[in-house]
Amino acid sequence: MSDVLIRIKRAVIAGRYAFSEKARIEMEGDSLTELDVAESIVNAVAIYKRLRSRSINRRVRVEYLYVIQSTNLEGLMIYTKGKLMREADEDHFYFLISSKRAV
Repeated sequence: MSDVLIRIKRAVIAGRYAFSEKARIEMEGDSLTELDVAESIVNAVAIYKRLRSRSINRRVRVEYLYVIQSTNLEGLMIYTKGKLMREADEDHFYFLISSKRAV
């Protein structure tokens, strides 16, 4: 299991995560709860994909988004995409940009 996935899981277990408005809309459309999403992240065995996001409008121009596909405790496959936020060189929380049922 990757170091990044372990850090993401620890942030989620500690309750240090938040959802974008887009993620909340996707969750509502798929009848998913925050607990469903948290369970799927904690159950993950690997990061499915790492995406590089660039923007001239951010303080840090390059950031990484992590795609995780895993099941919740009821076996429902859930797709999430998010970024690990850091403050003062420590993991602060995991921000979910997308959360929906995996296709």
